[in-house]
Amino acid sequence: MSKKVGEIQRNEDFCIPAGDKESESSLSPDQWPLLLKNYDKMNVRSSHFTLLESGWSPLRRPLNEYIKYGMINLDKPSNPSSHEVVSWIKRILKCEKTGHAGTLDPKVTGALIICTDRATRLVKSQQNAGKTYVGVLRLHDTVSQKKVDAALQRLTGPCFQRPPLIACREASIAYS
Repeated sequence: MSKKVGEIQRNEDFCIPAGDKESESSLSPDQWPLLLKNYDKMNVRSSHFTLLESGWSPLRRPLNEYIKYGMINLDKPSNPSSHEVVSWIKRILKCEKTGHAGTLDPKVTGALIICTDRATRLVKSQQNAGKTYVGVLRLHDTVSQKKVDAALQRLTGPCFQRPPLIACREASIAYS
């Protein structure tokens, strides 16, 4: 009976053994095709390397190592805030530190990148990445494509915004 791929990957070792420089055979380029005539003069890295005794194969890596250096791409649900979701992840995974790459509004769903423990230093590399919002528009009547395009064009680029009449901030025009 044949083994499944997962069993083979778990049980067998797929490490490349360290090579000896003496064991490398020198090939004669005399019988190579024309395009490979100067192949032996190329600056090529040898296959010799020093085998490190630290680290794990990805299939044998303990779960706590994945959590220690983890990044989670989470599809955030609609009602909780980004901070709430990150605190839930921190409590579930029992990790010391968690951080997220950019806040999503509470009513917004979408991809929230959460980093755990030692991966939290990578958050800054993702925070400046822009956000893209996708929305669904339902109209009560048939509207021509030209009118929709014109309305969307007015919303593209910098625009003046007036805060709501009932707001926590002082009412002034914001330019964004």
